[in-house]
Amino acid sequence: MLCEEILKNVFPLLEGEDLAACMGVSKQWRDIASDDFYWKCQCAKRWPSVCKRHKPPAETYYKMYQMFSKRRVNRALPPPRLSFENLEFFIDMWSEDKLVFSGLIPGVALDSGMKTLPLGISNVLRTHLERPDYKMVVPAEPRFTIPLNQSVSVSLLVARNDSSKVARIINRSVFDYIDRSSYRALAFEYLDLSPYYPFISGIRAWISLLFMDVEDMNDGLLDVFGIQLDFNDVADTKDEVLWLLDMLDWK
Repeated sequence: MLCEEILKNVFPLLEGEDLAACMGVSKQWRDIASDDFYWKCQCAKRWPSVCKRHKPPAETYYKMYQMFSKRRVNRALPPPRLSFENLEFFIDMWSEDKLVFSGLIPGVALDSGMKTLPLGISNVLRTHLERPDYKMVVPAEPRFTIPLNQSVSVSLLVARNDSSKVARIINRSVFDYIDRSSYRALAFEYLDLSPYYPFISGIRAWISLLFMDVEDMNDGLLDVFGIQLDFNDVADTKDEVLWLLDMLDWK
């Protein structure tokens, strides 16, 4: 009995994590620590206003503490509803008004990435492409060049084979930044998401032209061997990318 009285005096002084750990010591400790009074004390520390009513907002104060005391991190995504097997990407690029590249890229090709890297690319770019993190990269077939002294723009659409719907990812965005240290030219566009997601905005799609080592440039031309698409503002994994694509304004 003396031990029980001591526990009843100590438990209200503990932090929630310590009180929860005490529940695993023995059946006696668990029975005592399960009293909702102690969990009301924990809730009162975090949300004093919830204790102003006669009963807890949730079923019990213990349940409320369990549900809301910790920020949920690394929540597992449910399986995406889209798959790359049912997607096609349409990429078109212009130098001024001249079409320099037009490609229909199967989703599986973009998902698979670039298996064989060409000779003559920089070590920096090779290291980037060989890292194991998820990338959507395809070879530029056929290879093409872009002039450094002209404006180059890109459009990117994606189509769903399972529903005959199309969404826009990039609309004539200009490659206005050339990163000579990483041998990439970059353009971006803010995504048009479905009106079902009215509170989400500011998500960018990036497209990069991967070019050969600048030492190989002739007459102010960039020799493009690959194209990379990413949504690294928010999506770093395959499932995250597919969920983001699912949120587009499909028409």
